[in-house]
This record gives sequence, structure tokens and C-alpha cells, in this order.
Amino acid sequence: MRRTVQFRAAERAPQEERQPEPLRTEFGFELPRGYVDESGTVHRTGVMRLATARDELVPLRDDRVRENSAYLSVVLISRVVTRIGTVDDIHPGVIEDLFASDLAFLQDFYRRINAEGHTRAAVTCPSCQEEFAVDLAGGRLGES
Repeated sequence: MRRTVQFRAAERAPQEERQPEPLRTEFGFELPRGYVDESGTVHRTGVMRLATARDELVPLRDDRVRENSAYLSVVLISRVVTRIGTVDDIHPGVIEDLFASDLAFLQDFYRRINAEGHTRAAVTCPSCQEEFAVDLAGGRLGES
């Protein structure tokens, strides 16, 4: 004897009501030191978008990258950073003028949002050894 199981709409509703989170494509950040523009203004906050396959392929054709492979990260970061402070014309020259610690921060930030999909990092307090997560996207002190 075959039995047919029928589900009532009320039994399916919780499953159907769950909607996936929308894809987040832009991430705010705060540079450790900041970009200093020509007028001496320091810009610390910015936005980086997710990279596309094109963002990773186009720099490989750049003559500067062909001459010096270390320049790849400068070109790549300049393609995905959409704004630093009030500066929204981000090009390799802007990234070249960053302090080394800010470039290292952006390289790590790029890796986190594109490979890992988030901006959180696990850290351990050096005093009490408590483990917790911080959001590398920035924000005010004490917020995570």
C-alpha cells in the first residue's frame, strides 16, 4: 500500500519565509595611518568593493606589473578601492602614496573580503589571553 504524504501550507511556511541575506559587495574600512593628499589632508575611511575576475586579470597585462611583479598589488588595490576619505579618483598613484602599513592593511582586507567573505579577525588579548573577534572594517574604538 502506497501512502502519499501531503504537507499543509502552514508546515512549509517557515522554510519558505527564510530569505538569504543579500550579497554584500562593498565594505567600509579605516586605514591605520591614512592617506595624505596634496593639500596635507589625512583621509582614513574608505570603501573597497569585491573583486571581479577582470580585476585580477587586467593588472597582469600592465607593463608596470610585468617589469615588477610586486606592483601587482598596487594596481589590484587601486581597482577595488572606490573611495578613501573624499578622494574618489583612486588610481595606482594614490595607492603608491599610502604608508606601507596602510597598504599592508588593504592587502589583508582584500584577502579577507574576497577569499574569506568577511572582515572579522580572531585576536587574543595580550594581557588576559581572552580570545575575541574584531571587525577590520574599522569603526570607533571599543566597537567590533
